[in-house]
Amino acid sequence: MSEEKEPKPAGDEPKPPPGGAAAGPEPAVPEPVPSWKAVLRGLGPRGLGLKIGAPVLALLISLGITMILLRVTGADPFSSIQSMIEYGTTENSIVDIVNRATRYYLSAVAVAIGFRMALLNIGVDGQYRLAAFLAAALGGAVALPAPFGQLLVIVAAMAVGGLWAAIAGVLKVTRGVSEVLSTIMLNAIATGLIAYLLNDQRLAEVRPGSNNVATAPIPESGRVGGLNGFLASIGIDLPGAVYGLLPLAVLVGIVFWVVINYTRFGFDLKISGLSTSAAQASGVNARRMIVYTMIASGVVAGLIGMPELLGASYEYSLNFPAGLGFTGITVALLGRNHPAGIALAALLFAFLDQTSDVLQEVDVPKEIVGVMQGVVVLTVVIVYELVRRWEIRRQQHAVAAELATGNDLAREAAGSAS
Repeated sequence: MSEEKEPKPAGDEPKPPPGGAAAGPEPAVPEPVPSWKAVLRGLGPRGLGLKIGAPVLALLISLGITMILLRVTGADPFSSIQSMIEYGTTENSIVDIVNRATRYYLSAVAVAIGFRMALLNIGVDGQYRLAAFLAAALGGAVALPAPFGQLLVIVAAMAVGGLWAAIAGVLKVTRGVSEVLSTIMLNAIATGLIAYLLNDQRLAEVRPGSNNVATAPIPESGRVGGLNGFLASIGIDLPGAVYGLLPLAVLVGIVFWVVINYTRFGFDLKISGLSTSAAQASGVNARRMIVYTMIASGVVAGLIGMPELLGASYEYSLNFPAGLGFTGITVALLGRNHPAGIALAALLFAFLDQTSDVLQEVDVPKEIVGVMQGVVVLTVVIVYELVRRWEIRRQQHAVAAELATGNDLAREAAGSAS
């Protein structure tokens, strides 16, 4: 993809004005970043108006394309969307949407950590499934009083996810193996390990009356209750159980934002992803940051299965949710790696997934929802990148004009002084 270059100022270098006064700072131009890095790092327009206008324009375009797709399938787009909204705003659907969005959010944050360094951690899916499985086996085998039981399972899942992701980081810095290839292979290895260990002769047991195989149930002391009691105390009564670890997901998003933007680790991470040579010139060990970033991404990935494991299923079985890591990639791209944007994107994807079944009632294939999600992501990514390029070019022209004006004023001042 193309890379925008900063324009070289025309004419002579600007001279300080008479009297020895220092010239004012030159206007800043957005840093030249390759398009693929800009997309991964969530870069977009800097102006407030463009920050608001770009997503609105993208959503309107995606809505128009979606309505065209629905019309092509022979359905009435207005009635279809109305049916989705009516079904998605029922109390039962709201609970399911919030629970889905919690898992999507954690998955997207895990992916976004790598994205901020232009690392493609495709292995989030394998990391969270292996972490959930081993943590479930540990939680079912060791009974501890609350809150130590919950902490044991959560910390174990974070450790497994971080260690599994570290393999890809070490391979990249020591052998030059692309993290895309290594994480995809690690996904396959994780799937094989789970299939081997999820056996009644090893770490699982057969459920009576079914063909399902699961780990030993986590005892009551190790489970996390729903948030319904707290929600009821503030006047929100919902029929289903809302994940008790929803606040953990919120905390993860806050920590992610603070660390990335206000700590030395976050600065080192971003500069290493932007330029390895610049990182080294700043005294940052870029190779080490790759490993640290992959570990941090894997640690968060280990948390993805915790809301379901400790708040609903209490065991890892053949029915445990899968594929969340790949959903997290699209949610992170849609949310521009920003915690608030990721939250909105997670809710949107959860809403679309929840309402996919109701489309069959209006003779629309539920698979159209996957197409709708892809259209939304592609539209947002493309619009943001086009707006970013337009803003860069606009500011480049403004900087060139200001520098040229400064040169002319300097010449006039030098001429009058002589």
